[in-house]
Amino acid sequence: MIVSRNWLGNYVDMEMPLEDLLHRLTMTGLNVEGVESVGDDLAIDLEVTSNRPDCLSHIGVAREIGVLFDRKLRVNDPRPDSSGRTIDAASLVIECEDLCPQYVARVVHGVKVGPAPQWLQARLTTVGIARINNIVDITNYVLMETGQPLHAFDLDRLSGGQIEVRRARDGERLVAIDQREYELTRDMCVICDDARPVAIGGVMGGLETEIGEATTNVLIETASFAPQSIRSTARRLGLHSPSSFRFERLVDRQGIDEASRRCCELILQTAGGTLFGEALLAGSTPTDTREPIRLCFGRIPEVLGIDIPRDRVVRILEALGLRRHGEMTSAEVRFQPPSWRRDLVREIDLIEEVARVHGYERIPDNAPIPVFPTARSRHERLVDRIRDSLTALGFDEAITLSFVSAEQAERFTPRTDVNCFLVDHSSRTRENLLRRSLIPSLLESRRENERHGSFDAELFEIAKVYLDSDPQRNERQSEPTMIGLVCGRDFSAVKGIVERLCQELNPESFPIAQPSDIRQFEPGRGAQLRLDGSVLGWVGELRREETEGAGVREAVTVAELHLHVLEDSARTVARYSPLPAYPAIQRDLNFVLDEAVAWEQLEQCVRAAAGPLLDSVTFGGQFRGNQIGPGRKSYVVSIRFQSPERTLTSVEVDELESSVIRSCGKELHAQLRQTDN
Repeated sequence: MIVSRNWLGNYVDMEMPLEDLLHRLTMTGLNVEGVESVGDDLAIDLEVTSNRPDCLSHIGVAREIGVLFDRKLRVNDPRPDSSGRTIDAASLVIECEDLCPQYVARVVHGVKVGPAPQWLQARLTTVGIARINNIVDITNYVLMETGQPLHAFDLDRLSGGQIEVRRARDGERLVAIDQREYELTRDMCVICDDARPVAIGGVMGGLETEIGEATTNVLIETASFAPQSIRSTARRLGLHSPSSFRFERLVDRQGIDEASRRCCELILQTAGGTLFGEALLAGSTPTDTREPIRLCFGRIPEVLGIDIPRDRVVRILEALGLRRHGEMTSAEVRFQPPSWRRDLVREIDLIEEVARVHGYERIPDNAPIPVFPTARSRHERLVDRIRDSLTALGFDEAITLSFVSAEQAERFTPRTDVNCFLVDHSSRTRENLLRRSLIPSLLESRRENERHGSFDAELFEIAKVYLDSDPQRNERQSEPTMIGLVCGRDFSAVKGIVERLCQELNPESFPIAQPSDIRQFEPGRGAQLRLDGSVLGWVGELRREETEGAGVREAVTVAELHLHVLEDSARTVARYSPLPAYPAIQRDLNFVLDEAVAWEQLEQCVRAAAGPLLDSVTFGGQFRGNQIGPGRKSYVVSIRFQSPERTLTSVEVDELESSVIRSCGKELHAQLRQTDN
């Protein structure tokens, strides 16, 4: 933002040393990028942060200077003379209030287009704006004065005298005032007459209705446009302007009509003509619904380390435009922020304003600031435990981008009913989808490791995936945090890692695996995991076509787990359990079952039948072959029995073993496999 020192003098006394001015502006957040002499004026280049659109204007910068140097701000309320006649040569309607919530139009008849006055041309020259003619120059002047973009149409070139604000239609085109043609899309806001688009709303006007030497009747547009729409349109078209720059940062909607009146006032002074009495209005002027902000005086020394007198605090905030609400007490005061300061919403925001105006340099480096210890949340402690466990199991943590390409997004799709969200951004033309799984990103990381000679990279990531944009759904549903694993171990090993992770968080929790039909898994080598009745996630070996498509040379097994399911199951307080004092007895059973029976079914049946003396059930191996016939398989089950109170006898264990055999035979039609001695 380039400002003119002479221009600022219109609104505030500028009789201060230049060095002091530049230093104070920089120290309070308007960093001075440079100063250049332009004739008898100075052009001051300021860096304005995105949260301070009010300073994208001379009045906004003058207000800051007035506060810093205790000078009064001089801004008059424009009251242009009007004819009192109603506008019968134009009409206005908004069809897309989500893109353009407010539009104000005024008409000036009988103007004489020519050069702008010398004083106005000089100020535009100082701030680097080209001079066109008095009407266009005035719209640019008011833009730089108030921060509100405006546009002037030749009213006689508007077909039917109509202004319609709507979404563009597919295939519509517009030649803008930069003499380039742009193709429009349905998500763009356009200003139209009754025949065609005449401007890209909030970005740039059209060539066919621009002000020329023959113009005599002018329609002045001031409006408010949705920042997201303007940002998307400007980037998609590659068309950026001072107007779009400000609309992207949200203009002060309560200042729209004032800017319109100021523009008309200057047109009458410099180009003559007659202003029609009533403006054309569409949409609505919003009311500021923000609650007054409470400021506790005691919080200032707690945050800044120094005490600032209450009168000084109140004087600073009122000079910045905040209005005192209610009575001030010795302990607190309430302030209503002005409409042009949308960034002021909390007490800490007010303290920051006081600090920067009072002077950061007045806060000593060694000022004692109260610091209170805080405890890590349950979520943070659990995430740390998960990181520690996976690191101990040989994994390295990866941090990847949330964006993937369409091709990458299809490499792992456990949720086939969820579509990826497209992010329309000029810097993301290929990887522009928000991921719905961590696995594609981790596969890319493994591929990069292989490219650099690390063929055994075992990676994990804890991050969000994006499944739903409905604000009514909670974060667990729309943006769940997942744990992704990618490694070169086999299915059994990775499944064991997941089981170990579950038991690290809760020794009594044990995930149940069920067959999965995820198409990226090798047949029979993938499973869905459930924990305490909820879907925990998935584990499986990826098909070779998938890994080769991702550019990964080695075989890969992956797992993806819902963090919140682990959280719900986890124990935050460890429980002591004494070491067993009596020996355990283990029995191995080799069951022959139908091919359709999964290990988990057999395991559950064993656990249900083994009784309270059961210590553990583990997988001992499987076999398929001619010896047991087609459509059959065998599982070896290792069952461990133990009592915390006494030594078990063989008779007791024999009875429990028989109970397991009977139950498995009845429930699963399992038979003990006979082996040759």
